[in-house]
This record gives sequence, C-alpha cells and structure tokens, in this order.
Amino acid sequence: MYTPKPSSRFVLFTLILLLLLSFLAPSISSELDLDDEDGDDMEGLEELIALDEDEDLQQKPEGAHHEKQSEAEFVSKAQRIVLELNNDNTKRAIDGNEYVLVLGYTPWCARSAELMPKFAEAATALKELGSPLLMAKIDAERYPKVASTLEIKGFPTLLLFVNGTSQPYTGGFSAEELVIWARKKTGVPIMRISSDAEARHFLKKHSMFVVGLFDKFEGSDYDEFTKAAEMDSEIQFVETNNAEIAKHLFPDFKPTSVFLGLVKSEPEKYTEYEGSFSTEGILQFLDDNKFPLTTVLTELNAARVYSNTNKLQVLIIAEPDDFKKLVEPLQDIARKFKSKIMFIFVDIREENLAKPFLSMVGLEESKDSVVVSFNYSSSLKYLLESDTTPTSIEDFCSGLVSGTVSPYYKSQPIPDNKNMSILTVVGKTFDELILNSPENILLEIYTPWCITCETTSKQMEKLAKHFKGLDNLIFARIDASLNEHPKLQVDDYPTLFFYLADEKTNPIPLPTKSSTKELAALINKNLKEHNREIRDEL
Repeated sequence: MYTPKPSSRFVLFTLILLLLLSFLAPSISSELDLDDEDGDDMEGLEELIALDEDEDLQQKPEGAHHEKQSEAEFVSKAQRIVLELNNDNTKRAIDGNEYVLVLGYTPWCARSAELMPKFAEAATALKELGSPLLMAKIDAERYPKVASTLEIKGFPTLLLFVNGTSQPYTGGFSAEELVIWARKKTGVPIMRISSDAEARHFLKKHSMFVVGLFDKFEGSDYDEFTKAAEMDSEIQFVETNNAEIAKHLFPDFKPTSVFLGLVKSEPEKYTEYEGSFSTEGILQFLDDNKFPLTTVLTELNAARVYSNTNKLQVLIIAEPDDFKKLVEPLQDIARKFKSKIMFIFVDIREENLAKPFLSMVGLEESKDSVVVSFNYSSSLKYLLESDTTPTSIEDFCSGLVSGTVSPYYKSQPIPDNKNMSILTVVGKTFDELILNSPENILLEIYTPWCITCETTSKQMEKLAKHFKGLDNLIFARIDASLNEHPKLQVDDYPTLFFYLADEKTNPIPLPTKSSTKELAALINKNLKEHNREIRDEL
C-alpha cells in the first residue's frame, strides 16, 4: 500500500539490497509433481508426536514428570513437532493438509541454524493454540529434487502452502513473529481476551501487539479494526469489551467506549491511536510506530527493515561503543522525526550488513562512524559529511525533511590528467570535463568487473592515438563503480557516449560491439555533420 515502485535509475542500489535479501529469497509455487518411491509409509504427524510423548513418559522415573524441562529438552521436543520432509512424504504432506509452512534449509547454512530453533518454538506454540497449520522442514542438500520442485532456491526459505499452492513468507523471524504471521494467514487475525487470567497469559507470550476496546464487537469502527488486522501480517491484534482488561494490557489507557493502542517492548512502550477509525489510518499508524525509535539491523530483521520504504531511512554505521554515546540523544531526535524518518544502527564490524551500504558511498574501508540516508521514493542517497555528533545528525535530518540537503554521488579523488591521451573523469570532475567542456568528447563508461570492457578500452587507446592532434576532440573514461553523477545514468557496461561540443545534454551512444575502424568512421561522421574538422578513416 505504501511501497513505491522501484526505480530503474538506481540499479546498483537495487542489486545490493537484493543481495542483502538473498537469504530470504521468496519462491513462486508450482504444482507438486513428485514420483512416489518405494519405502515404508510415514505415519501422521500427530501419531509421531504421540509416540514421542509415550517414550518420554516411559523413560522418566516415577514423579519426574513434574520437573521443569531444560532448554535443550524443550528445543528437542519442539523440533519433533516439525515434520521432516523427504522423497516419500512431501507430496502427501502438502496435498493432505490445508495449510503447510515449509522451511527449506541446509546443514551448513548458519542462518538456517539460527532460524530452526525459532521455527520449532513457533511450531510448539501453534500446536498449543490448536492451529491447523502443519510445520515442516526439508534438507535441501539431502533432498535436492524435492527442494527444487518446491521452488526452494535460497537458504533459509519459508513457504506457506495453502491447498497445495505456495506463497512466500513475509513476516519476521522470531518465534512470536512466526506465530502471528501463521495465525493471520490461517484465519485468526484477532485474539479475543475476556478475563484477567487470559490477559496475564497473553502478556507472557507477546512483546508487541495492538489492543482494541469496543462495547460491542460490531459497527463501522470495529469493521475497520478487523480489516486492518486482516491486512497486517506482522502484529498481533487483540480485542476486548472490558475496560479493566484493556487497562491491564495498556496501562496508559484512558476510559472511553472505543480505544486502540500499540504496545511494544521499547522506550516508547505505549502509543495510543488518535486518528479516526479507518483501515488505512490504522495501518499507517502501525507503520509509523511498529519499529523501535532506533532499530538495530540484523540478518533476521533485514527483510522487515528494507520493506519499510515509506519513510526516509537514516543509517548510523558505527562501532557499538561509539553508537552507545549517541543512543540517548538519538532517541530524542528519532521522536522528533518519527513519522518521517526511520533510524537504523548497523554494526560496522558486521561486513555482510555494513559493507554494501558503505560501498554505495565509496567508503568500504572506513573505520569511522558513517551516517547515510536513503530515499526509496526518489532513489537518492545522502551522506553526513561532517563529524558524527547529535547536533550534526539532527541538522542533517532537518535538512533531509526540508529538502535542503544535496544528494550524494560517489567520486574518486581528482586525478592528475597532465599529458594523458585519455582523460580520467571522476564524479567531482564530470561537470568540468564533460558537461562544461567546449570540446567534442568520446566518453568510455566502464566497471572493473565488466568482462567485455577491456576490449573497448583497447579500442579507445587506438582511437586516441589515431585522432591525436585533433584539438576539438577529447577522449575520456570513467569508472562507474566508483563514480556517480546525476547526468550519467547507465545500465549496461561498457558504454560509449559521444558528446558534441554544442549539445552536451543528449550524448550520442556508439555501439561497443563495433570494430575500431567502424568507431572511427562514426566519430568522423558525427564531426562532419556538425561542421567539424575530420580525419581519414583508419
């Protein structure tokens, strides 16, 4: 509803975010077509669980069943609730259950190992709640054919199958978030709480939720509340018609006939909704307030953070000790800009998280704190180029909101082009050497990782030598991986642009698959058409 369409102009930025999110790669479902192989039939999941429970009772000495389970025992038991898919039972499990949530993993994947205990814990909670959802997992390394048929391509991957058709998982990755998402997708968007005992039990299980108070569970306000609960897939909604229970759940509650509030385990724990009861208004309220004032970026919450693109995002990339010095003043700054800016802390030591952002501003090797902002709607980025202090961050944010901060474009240091046959252009010199130059210019745009760029570069060397002495023709090149300019938008490498002396706004693209002789002919042709001195072809 609030996510703007991606811009093709910012290809590098999009690619980096896709790489960051690759471990959560969603898959599009296809109808299962697995051949049954010989082997013993698998018993139903409930029978397996019952068998495990019988074995546990038999192995325990008399009176031991009242002892508290260790964490390891709890995880072990929880993991047995999750069905292990294989060549024999996958088709039967998917086709025989209305709802199946499948986790695709590999034993060597660290992220899979981190998610699996949470997945098992969620399975236990859903079983206790009487959910119809079957939780299953598949070792994609051991059963590659099954995983491929399920369209599992990255690890870990979560897919929800509804009557055999899959849809990607879009929730968070804590056990609580898994449970909330699963219940909403399986027909339970709202929990009703009718007693203090239920409220106490609920508070032990949930750290973030929306509470709604209604005299009667009907009417236009209640309908909008219900629609919002159905459309949101991240936050648990609860309802009650008892003001005392509402106060138990939301201690800052002020008596009223209709009430809605958001509870979080953050400094701003209680936030009351003050708008009119509309689905869009409620969802916008949640979008503005569901994250902490400052979010710590992790691999598990990355998908949720990146999907929250309706705001500017300001990232503080720093050492944890340096960030601690900023936490308190940053909380106040975040409150001031809460509806417009999302503040994110990225540990600079976590290369998988920090380096892609640092590379987008050309600071991959930085050891100092970096503050950078991304505007998803305009595909622009901004860099705080002064010292990282509370005052400078607040001024930076004020400028972002008012539009007075200039976008940031990467640039290498200005090189010495003295006596060079081909000028090296960087972001900072693009205006001077290209757009404001009175000469005709052939510009080569390349990247170090481009396989075919070397051939074009050699052609440029030959062309520069051939046309040497022609005063009104300059040859230049720019490394697009390290330099940017708002007037240089290229999606393919290498690219050759011919800038005519009297027309710099619309450069003429030259075919990079042409031979050196053909390129020389094209250069002569363009110069001749604009009454310029020409040279014979090679």
